[in-house]
Amino acid sequence: MSIPKNTPANTAAPDRRTFLAATAASAATIRPRRANAAPANTQKPVNDVKPTFELSELSIGTLQERMQTGQESARSLVDKYLNRVAELDPHLGSIIELNPEASAIARLRDEERRQGKSRGPLHGIPVLIKDNIDTADRMKTTAGSLALMDTPAPTSDAFVVQRLRTAGAVLLGKTNLSEWANIRSNRSTSGWSGRGGQTNNPYVLDRNPCGSSSGSGAAVAASLCAVAIGTETDGSVLCPSSACGIVGIKPTVGLVGRTGIIPISHSQDTAGPMARTVRDAAILLSVMAGVDPEDPATSAAQGHLHPDYTTFLDEDGLDGVRIGVARNFFGYHDGVDQVMDNALDILRRRGATLVDTDHLAATEKASAAETTVFQYELKHGMAAYLARLGAKSSMKTLQDLIQFNEEHKDREMPYFGQDFFLQSQEKGGLTEFEYVEARAKCLRLTRTEGIDAGLAQDQLTCFIAPTISLPCPTDLVNGDHWLSGSTRPAAIAGYPSISVPAGCVHGLPVGLSFFASAWSEPKLLKLAYAFEQASALRQPPRFLPTLKLDG
Repeated sequence: MSIPKNTPANTAAPDRRTFLAATAASAATIRPRRANAAPANTQKPVNDVKPTFELSELSIGTLQERMQTGQESARSLVDKYLNRVAELDPHLGSIIELNPEASAIARLRDEERRQGKSRGPLHGIPVLIKDNIDTADRMKTTAGSLALMDTPAPTSDAFVVQRLRTAGAVLLGKTNLSEWANIRSNRSTSGWSGRGGQTNNPYVLDRNPCGSSSGSGAAVAASLCAVAIGTETDGSVLCPSSACGIVGIKPTVGLVGRTGIIPISHSQDTAGPMARTVRDAAILLSVMAGVDPEDPATSAAQGHLHPDYTTFLDEDGLDGVRIGVARNFFGYHDGVDQVMDNALDILRRRGATLVDTDHLAATEKASAAETTVFQYELKHGMAAYLARLGAKSSMKTLQDLIQFNEEHKDREMPYFGQDFFLQSQEKGGLTEFEYVEARAKCLRLTRTEGIDAGLAQDQLTCFIAPTISLPCPTDLVNGDHWLSGSTRPAAIAGYPSISVPAGCVHGLPVGLSFFASAWSEPKLLKLAYAFEQASALRQPPRFLPTLKLDG
């Protein structure tokens, strides 16, 4: 990889090197990415490093079969994924830290299996989680920021981490992300953090993986793990899932507990599964979903929780359904529209009735109100999260983070500033009229006059649209420049959405999103699975270093 001449060294790099090297001691020497490194642009394809990988693209079910027959163990899976990380992640920059306890945890899961005990489908399965999710272990939780590098370890796991551990999953490590989940600046570059540097798209390395769950998307696509967890406020699970050619689920807000997750907006934040197949995503969602005693939003999930979301998967699930095609999200790129036309043909052939609709066009008018909501809720939520870190933490408020960034701007702000943090700091409390009015406008435009109205008036099961435009080149100078995206309606409404691979344009993935009203995960999984099985359009990345227009 090339490093800009004027890029300052980042003191976070030794931390990443220590964890990677210590945990993958059996692997080849790992050359760490510098935290302020530009996107890799090597002319050597990454697949020259290791042409084949025996766990590549394997599902949770296949990994379980191999462990049950003794062909693999949880420990061997961990070792093989660590070797994979050692060989490929210097090109991708998707892992911010590996778990030094992963092998020990895997041995415990293997011993349980030998004793005839299995905790379920995730028993012994290596999982990566985003670095804004608390773990009460030897790993750090920093949201990619140097400001939290020296804070005390959380005293308890995040709710979703508790669920993973109980289910027998092995936490392999934490993934890089757009710093602070892409909320620090309006001109940020997705996939970049002061601690972890730039994450690259595994399909074309100088293209952006989207964010903010950039590392989770890239790692799953490149088979650095079985599955991963991301978080979303607006597009942060769905966008990297589309850009990296995988399946992502943004659940209904309240289906998954958020205690121990660094927040942006309590109105819209949620964690979600990221996987290579709809079935694996459903398995992960089954473990993640649950009522969190410390998260009031999850009280509404009572009566809507399902112990096994895979029971809703149905190859014939498209037969007889009416689907709204949100045409306002089409027309931004001819190649994407062609991929969508092919997807629509598949849906029709499998028995779906497609209805063109403009019910969601007005949801774009909620953009400014959504920004206002974020500005108020970020300041409030960040203070509440930082209070969990205890008296020993020097970071207690958003203002403390702002001051740290200013004092360390050579490492934290070499490419973009913290304008959004500053705007949020100027806001008042959550009872102010500006906030209350903005939140009400968001709900009216996306729920009452948007998704709910469209579903009812046209008797639709769901809406579909291209998830995001083609991955743009990573541009640390100008920041992100995506042409379009359809994540906003469901995100603002707090409703579920699923992105499924729908094809490629010039080797770059395109995702198709299915979204509907609250608690409709069972229906969306059924439709998404039926489309996935009928289309089989996911293509594993070839790790091309540059875009080949004739590819």
